Amino acid sequence: MDNMKAKPSFNSRRDFLKKLGLSSLPILLPGIGSAEDYSDNLFKRDNNKLINLVYDGLAYEPNDYIQKLQEINKSSSISADVYGTGGATQKLEEKLAELTGKEKAIYLPTGTMANQLAIKMLNAENTKVIVPENSHIYRDETDSAQSVHGKRLVPVQNNKAYYTAEELDETIQNIHQNEVFKSGIGTVVIENPVRRANGTAVPLATIQEIAAYCKSNAYKMHLDAARIHYAEAYQGVSLKEYAAPFDTVYISLYKYLNANGGAILCGDAELIDRMHHQIKILGGTMYQSWTNTAMALHYLDGITDRFKKLADTSKEIVKALNQLDEINISSIDNGTNIYELAFNSNIDIGHFVNELDNKHNIWLRPPNEDGQIRLSFNESILFRPADEIVGSIKSVLRA
Repeated sequence: MDNMKAKPSFNSRRDFLKKLGLSSLPILLPGIGSAEDYSDNLFKRDNNKLINLVYDGLAYEPNDYIQKLQEINKSSSISADVYGTGGATQKLEEKLAELTGKEKAIYLPTGTMANQLAIKMLNAENTKVIVPENSHIYRDETDSAQSVHGKRLVPVQNNKAYYTAEELDETIQNIHQNEVFKSGIGTVVIENPVRRANGTAVPLATIQEIAAYCKSNAYKMHLDAARIHYAEAYQGVSLKEYAAPFDTVYISLYKYLNANGGAILCGDAELIDRMHHQIKILGGTMYQSWTNTAMALHYLDGITDRFKKLADTSKEIVKALNQLDEINISSIDNGTNIYELAFNSNIDIGHFVNELDNKHNIWLRPPNEDGQIRLSFNESILFRPADEIVGSIKSVLRA
């Protein structure tokens, strides 16, 4: 399927609440009174049994988060950092530097700051940064590059999930040919997997072709790898392979490592060492960050094997559900953990969602404008046997 022309879907917590609207939600989900109730509903249940097909991660309720940290601490005592030095934070930095094959890593409070400081420092005195048109950096970071760092983002616009080396060159040649007063291009950005393309992974061969082009033109490269372990699991490419061509790599701590927030930026030691000052002047230095990094460090341990099992289990569930006449679940070319659920018969979708929630503790996002539901598979599907999950969905459909 054409990834950029896929049916509209709710790409984040913010997005699905905005797109759905307060007024339409009670109609779709008669058992829930408002959008706020719906958004909070996930955080009022037993997360050890919830099958959450909404988020990339487990979305801990505060009490569960505290209990999980206590469980981690009981198993292996959590050590605190001080301004990012030592403790769980340093251990996480070292681990992700190792996994990405980079010399060093640093904790930042947000992914936006990680992305923005990476392109600022890589770009040096150059003014322009090439980005995917559908990227988080271009669409969701409130013009930070221009407003704060004096960098101009130039999008590769191709109406596709990702761009190729040829399309990158076309964009750059267009700049050279149509700007009288030249200013430098310093950095090229890739996002992988692509959130706005339903988690499409950029093929490794495409990345390598772009990297060869950038090397021949002395451009630096930054990877927004917020959800990279899903690409690793579903595409069979290691994190180190994905990261190898890039000067800097950002990984989110809350997307699926289940921390309350935070980000890790990996790169050469010389560049990472200069980040401390940049973080400080932007107000991002934290006295302690161990409550985030201890959680992320815990879920990072063994993630490759767990996510491989997650990917295999999700495919098993999808295959079994596609044997049913009432629904059809479609995958995405070069896809990761996101699938689209469509209904082949006259199903009361609101009732279907509510029954799964209330009777089987399986949580779905609301349908989009075309009556489709986006399924985001995460580790919660490993909480119960796959055939039990399939049986629950089947029983509600048949009822």
